[in-house]
Amino acid sequence: MKTPKAESPTDRHTALVQSLGLAIAEGTLAPNSVVRLDELEAQHKVSRSVVREAARVLSSKGMLASRRRFGTVVQPEEAWNLYDPQVIRWRLASSRRLEQLQALNELRGAIEPQAARLAAERASWDAGSDLVSLAARLWAAGQRGEQEEFLRLDVEFHAAVLKASGNAMFAQLQNLVAEVLTGRTEHGLMPDLPHHEALQLHVDVASAIQRGEADAAHAAMSRIMEQFAEEVGHIWSKHHQGVTPDAFPQHTTEADGAPQLPPSASLSTTDS
Repeated sequence: MKTPKAESPTDRHTALVQSLGLAIAEGTLAPNSVVRLDELEAQHKVSRSVVREAARVLSSKGMLASRRRFGTVVQPEEAWNLYDPQVIRWRLASSRRLEQLQALNELRGAIEPQAARLAAERASWDAGSDLVSLAARLWAAGQRGEQEEFLRLDVEFHAAVLKASGNAMFAQLQNLVAEVLTGRTEHGLMPDLPHHEALQLHVDVASAIQRGEADAAHAAMSRIMEQFAEEVGHIWSKHHQGVTPDAFPQHTTEADGAPQLPPSASLSTTDS
């Protein structure tokens, strides 16, 4: 019988950061409350150096701060770095995840349609063709009900549009978008099968970018943002009504036909 592997200081540090971050995001550790490092040391059975390093990490994210005569104090939400991927993850894991998703989608709605417009104006033909190919693979994964593959391609698609905009600041938002899409899936706020319109809209964005049609690219991406909010709200309301995920409407795509791709593209059911 193998002896269980001892937990390393790095593992203990990661676990403590995760535990405290979640507690702060949930409000279990309330704003302006004092966090005693000696109590954390005893409660989590870790060394003082592990506790101090965890506090340092959370302070860098704006969630904790050292105050003279008080010690380590939990900061209110407005002080947090709300663009930090870990902070986003913790907020999405909290009971306020719908509020977080709404805020993030409003941010995406302000950025991604404009990124699509710029991509249509600036992206090369090859970059546009790559987007069309990616949209086709996204469609195929959605039709086959391959959630993991669909999520991977969806993250890749939106990152590619942000990059194709030619705006480096837009491109750096890809991690934020990835957290939103991943969190939505992990927390059951995604239909088992994507709706036909959602699949077609991704194709429409890619096709418009390839053809250099800026207004069409902007409009299709705007509709993706709107539909995202509609689906999240619908599924969240089902949760609160006590309806199980199995009772969610299953969107089928067989009767809807293939996505409307430009002549240069083809539907492939395998990744190229």
